[in-house]
Amino acid sequence: MKVVVVGTRGIPDIQGGVETHCAGLYPELVSLGIDVTILRRRHYAEASESSRGLKEWNGIRLIDLYAPRLKSFEAIVHTFLGILKARALKPDIVHIHAIGPSIVAPFARLLGMKVVMTNHGPDYHREKWGPIARTFLRLGERFGSKASNRVIAISPVIASDVGKKYGCNPVVIPNGVNPPHIPHDAENIIATYGLKPRRYILALGRFVPEKGFDTLIEAYSILRKAGRIDPDIKLVIAGDADHETPYARSLRAKATASPGIVLTGFISGDNLKALTAMAALFAMPSTHEGLPIALLEAMSYGIDVATSNISSCRLPELSEQDSVPPGNPDFLASLMASKLSCPATPRHYDLSRYSWPSIASDTLAVYRSITDN
Repeated sequence: MKVVVVGTRGIPDIQGGVETHCAGLYPELVSLGIDVTILRRRHYAEASESSRGLKEWNGIRLIDLYAPRLKSFEAIVHTFLGILKARALKPDIVHIHAIGPSIVAPFARLLGMKVVMTNHGPDYHREKWGPIARTFLRLGERFGSKASNRVIAISPVIASDVGKKYGCNPVVIPNGVNPPHIPHDAENIIATYGLKPRRYILALGRFVPEKGFDTLIEAYSILRKAGRIDPDIKLVIAGDADHETPYARSLRAKATASPGIVLTGFISGDNLKALTAMAALFAMPSTHEGLPIALLEAMSYGIDVATSNISSCRLPELSEQDSVPPGNPDFLASLMASKLSCPATPRHYDLSRYSWPSIASDTLAVYRSITDN
């Protein structure tokens, strides 16, 4: 079976939740005998030192296509070009990720291709988008839900919402997480950032408003000024902006002006694993998420977590004491202070339902439900 994947910026080591999802899923599908081609956005692939120039990764064929460097148009333009490229490749399945790119699902069907769409969440709720972009995202959700042969949703909440709105019956297949791996030189790695084991709070993500990093910085500053945490405990924010924006610039300025905050930029591989494994607490103060892989990864290392209580972060493996309402730095500060006041002992979370081999098997069953008809 041949599958062509569009909608992602690309893999490996390219920032983003969809990208992490694809990097986890498709090597497993290759191991199950699937011929996988991922169409990457060229400028992201060229910007990543470990991705630049790759034609193949873990058995996956990689093809780079043009995409404009405009956040409101790059996904749609790239996916349109991707559908034309896919037609030439003659796949059994075109798999489109995310609702924005799914606006071209009817076009793919018109060209005679079978389409699977994965809905990673209602991106029109993200604060970075204006009214026009949100309209296109809603259209992408509608067109993808109605035109695709099958729809996958990464959570029951998303599946229920999409099913009610568009009369489809999405298959729920969650994001996954790899088994934890602590690099042998983890302490040396974090030392390069001026950090000590269990003496920092970690947050991870793109510099966009819905990640709530401005709230996190304010909450951390409240704790330091009030003397409610040891001043030796730092706040580490790992990530960067895909597109330079006033928000990203203001976030960097706020972090730079606040004592105890470390900005690492985008990191991956052993550096990310070491930072996660050695953290005292993982913070996710988001106002919007799909099913956050970064949170699952922190949990896989047994790290205590402090999240906002949005539906996508209220995982059954967590408790009510792990979250507070989003956007309130005082609430977040109190939660973090409470967690940091306890000894940093590992937590155990049952993450069995987030196994990538199991997720790949379920995804293959969706593919076969289409190709066998």
